[in-house]
Amino acid sequence: MQTKYIVILGSLLSGLGKGGVTGSICKILGFYNYKALPVKFDGYLNYDCGTMNPYRHGEVFVLDDKSEVDMDFGMYERFINIDLKGNLSITGGKLFSKVIAKERRGDYLGEDVQIIPHLTNEILNMIKNISNSEKPDVLVIEVGGTVGDIENSYFIEAMRQLALTEKVVFVDLTYVPKLDVVGEQKTKPAQIGVRSLMQLGIQPDFVICRSNEVIGKKAKEKIALFSSISKDRVIDDSDKGTVYNLPLHFMGQRFDKLLMEDLQLRTRKINRKKLNEWSRMVDRVSSPRKRINIAIVGKYTDLKDSYVSVKEALIHAGAQNNVMVDFNWIESTALEGHDLHALENADGILVPGGFGVRGTEGMINAIRYARENKVPYLGLCFGMQLMVVEYARNACMLKNATSSEFDKKARYKVIEIMESQRDLKEKGGNMRLGAWTARLRKGTHAYEAYKSTTISERHRHRYEVNNRYRSILEKNGLVVSGTTPNNHIVEITEWKDSFGIGTQAHPELKSRLERPAPLFLEFIKHAAARA
Repeated sequence: MQTKYIVILGSLLSGLGKGGVTGSICKILGFYNYKALPVKFDGYLNYDCGTMNPYRHGEVFVLDDKSEVDMDFGMYERFINIDLKGNLSITGGKLFSKVIAKERRGDYLGEDVQIIPHLTNEILNMIKNISNSEKPDVLVIEVGGTVGDIENSYFIEAMRQLALTEKVVFVDLTYVPKLDVVGEQKTKPAQIGVRSLMQLGIQPDFVICRSNEVIGKKAKEKIALFSSISKDRVIDDSDKGTVYNLPLHFMGQRFDKLLMEDLQLRTRKINRKKLNEWSRMVDRVSSPRKRINIAIVGKYTDLKDSYVSVKEALIHAGAQNNVMVDFNWIESTALEGHDLHALENADGILVPGGFGVRGTEGMINAIRYARENKVPYLGLCFGMQLMVVEYARNACMLKNATSSEFDKKARYKVIEIMESQRDLKEKGGNMRLGAWTARLRKGTHAYEAYKSTTISERHRHRYEVNNRYRSILEKNGLVVSGTTPNNHIVEITEWKDSFGIGTQAHPELKSRLERPAPLFLEFIKHAAARA
């Protein structure tokens, strides 16, 4: 079957949840056993998002193939439960790099190289190459940013051109505010957004309306009129508690039937087993048996998107354990003194990934509190390295033990830069990235979680446990429960006397509602038992 296309655009403002809509559409098509794959365009001129500040852009998501991609790829994988590839990520940096490389080779034969047609043709070639290599039934293309941004204008033009030769359905995600002062939903912003899209030559087939409350009949009719579509194509996307309910909410409005009709897809029966399993897991998220409190001690907590995969992995593990996870976000700098009262009600403590010295003493204090008070602990990458630093200082009595990332002249550098990272001059795309295999010791918490001696998790780091100190750490009770197959890199460490586990990997990146991350499951199980 020839690939069909859906293009998701956003008007008015960013942050409305195009990633959730894209993932939901892929999930809906999957319920009908169609192969739907997401593609994401980001207009920034970075080659990828690996060098971006998480305060600015949110977390960097890493795929098995070592690609550093936009955080929306995490949303896609969590919905469709498929390991995606880096070729599905298109950035302005990649596009311009390709065009300039071709110009330097003389591929354009003396032409004036322009946005149209040279850059737009490059976009169309990339989209067609993805279709030919991956062979999806439907390619769902999310255009990052907002209609009207200079950064995505050329990509939107390419999508207009795509519709000249291929079957394309356009979906506009917009915002419908309700002003307390007048007590009604205002549609004028949505009208302006749709008209901006029409001015670019694109007629939306659906308008999805993000709002705090269900879109009323009057508002739907007005948006439909100004969008030149029927009112059943104005789809409500009001707050429903959990984003995982979105596919079911859309299907309740017959969005699935209308979408497949527009795509001219052959009518198929819905896969009830897939649908029922998804519904069951959504119910577990929404109606848990009990609640637990998890303290997340990090250095980027002001922007929750910095740790979105950690948050979602906890939700997945909570649903599997039939508990609701209440998040206590703690800025690590707040714990650098002696006041640790913020941790007193925690049923579990988690320290996520990060870089740099700021806030590390607060994280170390939180880790020591967890160890000494036997509070279940999970450390991810940076959180595992600081777990080793804390143990070296307070259990091995290596005074002021630290990481060479913080102090290259320190006496006890229990965390050291990896040999492969020492002489690198560039920063982008050259950390220890992607999926790596580890070997686990039987009889450990790690083995209990994975039920296997061989595992694979995704990584993103430059530093590792310094092997010079492994023997003294283990002699004083720290358990090295996972290593690389050659035993050179420490992958997982544990405490002997309570549940405390640190992993050099980022298991949160592979967690899905239907397949929660094993270490998170084990962590939540112990936290729930404590609660």
